[in-house]
Amino acid sequence: MLTLISWILAFVVAITIHEGAHAWMADKLGDPTARLMGRLSLNPLVHYDRVGTTLLLVLVVMRAIGIPVIPFGWAKPVVFDPYNLKNPRRDSALISLAGPASNLLLALVLSIVLRLSSFAPFASLTLSLFVFPIIMLNVVLAVFNLVPIHPLDGGKIFIGLLPSREAADADVFLKRYGFIILLFLIFPTFGGTSPIFFVLSPVIDFILGILIPGSPLV
Repeated sequence: MLTLISWILAFVVAITIHEGAHAWMADKLGDPTARLMGRLSLNPLVHYDRVGTTLLLVLVVMRAIGIPVIPFGWAKPVVFDPYNLKNPRRDSALISLAGPASNLLLALVLSIVLRLSSFAPFASLTLSLFVFPIIMLNVVLAVFNLVPIHPLDGGKIFIGLLPSREAADADVFLKRYGFIILLFLIFPTFGGTSPIFFVLSPVIDFILGILIPGSPLV
């Protein structure tokens, strides 16, 4: 039961930090839209999407109890007005990058906390029960969202790195076909593993091996 609770807590923390970081970066870059909509908050309820978040929560719970499913879903997107940004393409990329970056930063901080807690074995054991899932889900969420396909954050980051003309063409293409491509990549094909996680798993395992070496969850 405690394990299930720890995974649900990890899920709530990961999406809240992720969406809150998008809102924070948009506000810092001059667009108050997210703040005025109440999204500049660490209250998970303001980032909850009835369909996407519920789906993701259910799949995370199923995974936590040993059912081999691929977690997929979304939180309520943070809305921003590009006309309020000084450099819309670059700043949109920075806003998108803030989400995955915040997840990785949180995972790093919690990894350091775990290492420091190792000097008190009982505290370390108790802390690990709740911190390991948070680190894992934050790393998975960050790496997955960096895939350069719309509607993931990586799509906007990718567009922001391209020259203007190529960026416009790529943006049109990804807005039209990105979601279809993403569904194809998520669908299990390689022995029950989706192509996207077949590629991302080594990256995720590498990062987790640094942050929580020797963990039975890695």
